[in-house]
Amino acid sequence: MTTIFSSAAELLAAEGQDLGATDWLQIDQARVNLFAEATGDHQWIHVDPERAASGPFGGCIAHGYLTLSLVNLFLPQLIEVDNLRMGVNYGCDRVRFPAAVKVGARVRGRAEIVRVEAIGAAVQATVRVSVEIEGGDRPGCVVDTISRYTFN
Repeated sequence: MTTIFSSAAELLAAEGQDLGATDWLQIDQARVNLFAEATGDHQWIHVDPERAASGPFGGCIAHGYLTLSLVNLFLPQLIEVDNLRMGVNYGCDRVRFPAAVKVGARVRGRAEIVRVEAIGAAVQATVRVSVEIEGGDRPGCVVDTISRYTFN
């Protein structure tokens, strides 16, 4: 369920709030291949199932940056900020890839608001998103996303 914030005060009060988790998404070879085409990263560990079968992961794995890019899919499912004049993606801190995401695995986003601060007329929110791997003990990606919002 999406958590909605409609004012600076609501968002500022939300530091430490758990935003929950999204539904699961299966990572298939077609998605990995499309990402390889888009980025030009055709390393065999991602796109050659036959060779990857005898590699260190026993099959193809998603690109780390593909896993990171899924944060853009997951975040709007977890948090919505409305009543805005403007909202911008300000960047990311501490991107990590603790575990490989194997092709065929299911992943989901889990998030928490780790920091919120007023910066001039804007509110800056840092949301930590973990891309969890179903059945795994470590996430495929953990990133602190930073957004700035200016409310009406």
